[in-house]
Amino acid sequence: MELKAFTFSIANGVAHITMNQPELGNPINRIFCEEYDALSIVCEQNPEVRAILIDANGTNFSLGGDLKYFKQSREALPREFKEMTDRLHAGVARFRRLDAPVVIAADNLVVGGGAAVAAGADVLICTDRAKFYGAFAGIGVSGDTGMSHFLPRLVGVRKAVEFMMLNKMWSAQEALDNGLVSEIVAPDELASRARAVAEQLAAGPTGAFGRMKRLLLSTWDQPLEQQLASEAAGMVECAKSEDTWNAINAVLAKQKPVFNNQ
Repeated sequence: MELKAFTFSIANGVAHITMNQPELGNPINRIFCEEYDALSIVCEQNPEVRAILIDANGTNFSLGGDLKYFKQSREALPREFKEMTDRLHAGVARFRRLDAPVVIAADNLVVGGGAAVAAGADVLICTDRAKFYGAFAGIGVSGDTGMSHFLPRLVGVRKAVEFMMLNKMWSAQEALDNGLVSEIVAPDELASRARAVAEQLAAGPTGAFGRMKRLLLSTWDQPLEQQLASEAAGMVECAKSEDTWNAINAVLAKQKPVFNNQ
């Protein structure tokens, strides 16, 4: 698969996706959207992928929307936004719903749609020099890439309004305190820590993780009784898995369970 905006590899059950337009600040443009969607399909269809690690080459994680690209044609801009978001949002939804957990490692500036990509991760690890910036209001747009879905679920509606409408920039510590970030590490520890977390997840019960992810998505939209029914259905599906059966027996035998995503 030939890529321009990313690099991609798989090792030890981890699909490693790296944003790779460092000279432009890893912006969200047409090629980014197309390849992000394509990579989500690759990860969905490949049974070797049991966790996903997303990071970036260059100084910044992402400077968000590619304003120079947007400026090329006033008349074409609405069509560009429509076509780009169609592809980008398909990828956003697919990454969020597939079984493999997504870990993101972010350094320095995390802006606009890049911040939304980060908010959509299952685990977000950043450096102590990272800064998260809403940016959408600054160019008069309402936001995309799942920002309005993921952010209020993590930080609450009030903080989401502050970040998006007041165009706030949060330090790494503010992002951690507000619930956006999972963990802060030193810059020289980011790559190794994110890889370790991704490999830990890749060694876990992938099928159960997928059900957990979907339960956490539905909890905001379903009444209690329906959520309980969804939980029960998930437990029944897990009970059909050899992973679950073997793990129960391993724990009883005081052994470490080994999961094969069965």
